[in-house]
Amino acid sequence: MLRPHVFPDHETMSQDAAERLVSFLRQKPDALLCLATGSTPMDTYRRLALHRAAVPGLFDQVRVVKLDEWGGLAMEDPASCEQYLRRSLVDVLGLRHRYVAFNSLPADPQAECRRIAAWLERNGPIDLCVLGLGLNGHLGFNEPAAALQPHAHVARLSDSSLSHSMLDRASHRPEFGLTLGMADLLLARQVILLVSGPAKRGPLERLLEGPISTDFPASLLQLHGNLALLCDQAAMSG
Repeated sequence: MLRPHVFPDHETMSQDAAERLVSFLRQKPDALLCLATGSTPMDTYRRLALHRAAVPGLFDQVRVVKLDEWGGLAMEDPASCEQYLRRSLVDVLGLRHRYVAFNSLPADPQAECRRIAAWLERNGPIDLCVLGLGLNGHLGFNEPAAALQPHAHVARLSDSSLSHSMLDRASHRPEFGLTLGMADLLLARQVILLVSGPAKRGPLERLLEGPISTDFPASLLQLHGNLALLCDQAAMSG
């Protein structure tokens, strides 16, 4: 049974998540991190980046792979996952060649997924994955379905994903999603799942109480042996 760590607010939840990441990187400086985007984890990443000066060398070897991307948006689009990660962490830390990401405008989306899948096969598995909980239970763009894809793939976006607040700033509607698959996430050595805000009360309740089902992809995290579920009081009480 999943046991959430409940914090008074989003800020204290983010601080705890950042401290967990710092502790992990102290133990494994060359860790491969998989990072989600959206509003929930951004404060965690900003707080993590503040440790650059406080802990010299902490980020000298760390590697980052982007969880997903809106297909059809330019990489420079303010709504792209790329811009969210670059502003909060990637550019701040100067990761450069230690950052691997889906191209949001690939000439061949399937080939782009094969590229990311091949890189992860050579360099994985993921050491620590930071995820957010979608309103319909999606993780990345692993959307509810009768069957889920194991590795990097092109995803058909649900109405729930297309209504995400990230897209309020998009120049146009994305055409598809590019995402790591459920096997990639479940093979991660450690997972931190962040859940924040009253809108997530229903999904969180379903995660905690519901059965494991591909109709709610996040429920598969119940199978993970090293999951930290962090949430704020607003997500627990609505």
